[in-house]
Amino acid sequence: MIRFTRTLAAAAAAALLSTACVNVTVHSGQGHMPAMQGKHAGNEAEIAALFDRWNASLATGNPDDVAANYAADAILLPTVSNKVRHNHAEIRDYFVHFLEKKPKGKIVERNIRFPAPNVAIDSGLYVFDTTGGQVPARYTFVYRKVGGTWLIAEHHSSAMPEKPGAKAH
Repeated sequence: MIRFTRTLAAAAAAALLSTACVNVTVHSGQGHMPAMQGKHAGNEAEIAALFDRWNASLATGNPDDVAANYAADAILLPTVSNKVRHNHAEIRDYFVHFLEKKPKGKIVERNIRFPAPNVAIDSGLYVFDTTGGQVPARYTFVYRKVGGTWLIAEHHSSAMPEKPGAKAH
């Protein structure tokens, strides 16, 4: 896990220094997507679909289905828990309780980047409709391609710190 984190950090740093890094910004409802350049062109739809896959697994109500989206060494910093989840058992445990709220996510703003081959980052804003109401949150999914399959290597989700409608600063 530490080796992957160092590798990912090195890859991200190299990508920032390189002009080969591709950045895709999609703002929901605006229909704007800049032209793609570089060797990762065309992959943004594939990465965007990974959220749909994850969201569909939430709809099953089965924590095993949700945990299957995560790499074996994934880290989850969940939306409504103070505990960092370090492995499948802990990630599954979080979703046992979160799924009781029948969450359904919707992307509000998405930013997709490709810092290295077989690594993609999808970050932005999403809203969960739950039995307890709406939960607006920020998110980052770091995906890693493992054996031909994109899996979540890191997932950070945190409730928005400001009340809806508050002026952002």
